[in-house]
Amino acid sequence: MNLATAARIFLDGLSVEKGVSRNTLDAYRRDLAIYTGTLERAGTVEIEEVMPEHVTRFLESEDRAGRSRATIARRLAAVRGLHRAAQSAGLAREDPTRDISGPKRPARLPRALSVSDIETLLATTVGEDPLALRDRALFEFAYATGVRASEAVAVDLAHLDEEPGLVRVRGKGGVERWIPVGEIALGAVDRWTREGRPAFLGERKSDALFLNRRGRRLTRLGFWTALAERARGVGLADRVSPHTLRHSFATHLLEGGADLRVVQELLGHADLSTTQVYTKVDATYLREVHRTFHPRERGLTIPREDD
Repeated sequence: MNLATAARIFLDGLSVEKGVSRNTLDAYRRDLAIYTGTLERAGTVEIEEVMPEHVTRFLESEDRAGRSRATIARRLAAVRGLHRAAQSAGLAREDPTRDISGPKRPARLPRALSVSDIETLLATTVGEDPLALRDRALFEFAYATGVRASEAVAVDLAHLDEEPGLVRVRGKGGVERWIPVGEIALGAVDRWTREGRPAFLGERKSDALFLNRRGRRLTRLGFWTALAERARGVGLADRVSPHTLRHSFATHLLEGGADLRVVQELLGHADLSTTQVYTKVDATYLREVHRTFHPRERGLTIPREDD
């Protein structure tokens, strides 16, 4: 069987598996199109012909092309999934990726805005026009709940009405969770739904909470664009994305003393270790905490035990 056909069968199988997100599927489809195209242009057409050196050369070519380690790691994951599936289905005797390890991702702290930066960003949405009301509600909602961009734009009006003060969201793998929204965010959302949303909706009907100007459900790209445009005006454009609001939500909760497992539940992380990265605060914050709370830094003296 040729590579392209094997990749198509593998992707079709993934599309019906529970827990595989549309974003992951789209990324794998692009990655495997690049992989199979690269190998086929080099003369390797059949899935059973692929050897470890073919995979290694592909990864090396991606590195030379300047791909990030995260991108290369994801492409290897897609390629490995393809060859494992081919071996399981009897299309190939060996898995050529079995002994190949990808690049290690650098440990990076999540980027978070300061509370004052959040206030600066929210101040850009002050206004009475429908777009300002929507952006205010959207940003307040995202920061108050810590939801992913895909989760925010998937919220329907009904999801806010089921339980007072809470919103029901569907996360990765279709797992649902309830998240408190907070009075300030609820107030912004209420004003948007009463005064702004009808102007965007017109004669159309939609269940979506957040709409674009054409009255259709706002997309992840639409969220990113709205945030980038607002942030650009206050010099935050290179530091802000929808995920930044999620990072800021988690960081500010933990800095305020929230329990790590509670934050894990709010973020929808299946593994506590994923949430623990937010506890690795940067050096500036560590210095601030030390200077603020250490007795010697506050000008206090500690009596010796033998005094």
